[in-house]
Amino acid sequence: MTDHAEKSTYAPRPQTRIAHPQWARAATIYQLNQRQFTHEGTFQAAREHLPRLRRLGVDIIWLMPVNPIGEERRKGGLGSPYAVRDYRAVNPEFGSLRDLRSFVAAAHALGMKVILDWVANHTSWDNVLVAEHPEWYARDWKGDFRPTPWWDWDDVIDLDYSHAGLRRYMTESMCYWVREADVDGFRCDVAGFVPLDFWEQARAELDAIKPVFMLAEWEARDLHEAAFDMTYGWSWNETMHHIAVGRSDVTALHIFYAWNESSWPRDAIRMMFVSNHDKNAWEGTEFEQFGPMRESAIVLSVIGEGMPLIYNGQEAGFDKRLAFFDKDEIIWREDPQGELYRTLFALKKAHPALWNGAAGGRMVKVPNDMETSVLTFVRTQGEDSVFAVFNFTGVHRSVMLGRGPQDGPWVDAIDGSPLRGREGMRIDLAAWGWRVFVR
Repeated sequence: MTDHAEKSTYAPRPQTRIAHPQWARAATIYQLNQRQFTHEGTFQAAREHLPRLRRLGVDIIWLMPVNPIGEERRKGGLGSPYAVRDYRAVNPEFGSLRDLRSFVAAAHALGMKVILDWVANHTSWDNVLVAEHPEWYARDWKGDFRPTPWWDWDDVIDLDYSHAGLRRYMTESMCYWVREADVDGFRCDVAGFVPLDFWEQARAELDAIKPVFMLAEWEARDLHEAAFDMTYGWSWNETMHHIAVGRSDVTALHIFYAWNESSWPRDAIRMMFVSNHDKNAWEGTEFEQFGPMRESAIVLSVIGEGMPLIYNGQEAGFDKRLAFFDKDEIIWREDPQGELYRTLFALKKAHPALWNGAAGGRMVKVPNDMETSVLTFVRTQGEDSVFAVFNFTGVHRSVMLGRGPQDGPWVDAIDGSPLRGREGMRIDLAAWGWRVFVR
């Protein structure tokens, strides 16, 4: 075999065959539950908050499903937004298609993007497709429509992606919203329950209209090859919760980051979060989940690798589980947690080391003498570097650093005080404390 033939045969294939939109490189994301976001629960009312969100540092707004909700077998008074009755219509609870277009246009005018929640795996029992294309639905052992197996999602029934007609309809429906409402992509519910080749085909057709951003509610590296820009960091969130309640220590984070770096594509973006609609409604607020570790968890979600998410209400320090199937409201107020997010998002945008995917720097571990308690790392991109230290215990720590990339001068990103990094130095940290330095 010639050298040329050998290189051609054994050359590695690129791990990702899609390009992230340029605007996603330093982006942050905000989940907006429009039913609960304002008293009115409409796109028009939510639009009034857009300047505030931009000042917070938000770049991408993820709207929860905008489609009409099924009435048959619905849960609660208003039903689940994930029980879609019509993929090509707007839920009148939120307003009209014109209102949605106005919301998107207002976000674009402020430099933000908007993605829609897309529910491809299942529909409501009274979706328009039930009458028009009953053959597109999965069946149980009796031959009847079936909810998603092994879950309590009895208000929905599963679709069957072995049908080419369904795939075309669903893809064309997604394209409809990009063309008609000028949205910038989709967050795809339980993406792993839908065949990967469908998502790859849909991504190609969407990108042919304009560059889109795709978020998968799933945690699998192969989704990044030709379909999704970002996947959920579910296991990061779980690991952090286990540390907060004493089930694990910092070595569990080492395992997550080892897996993230060694197994996932370099340009994969992982979504990091301390809350979202599922966590808030069914498992507890970030106050319940993380207790006194909450602030450090928020900081790591922004400073570590990945794109940080805010679920609406977090910036107001809202400490209530929002009802999922009925009307509930966020109490908007100024809160230190909002200022923390604002500071961290500004830091992320100012430092390329903190950008997303391959645009940002890898987390390089700095050895220390308290590896089970303290996380220390440096991220570098070009001439920009960020050095972070986290105490994930409830007691004061004085940690000594080993040999690593922390050598040289730094400035505290919060108070501006100088630090000279070197091997053998000590850093004092309060219980659950953190420090971030830049240069």
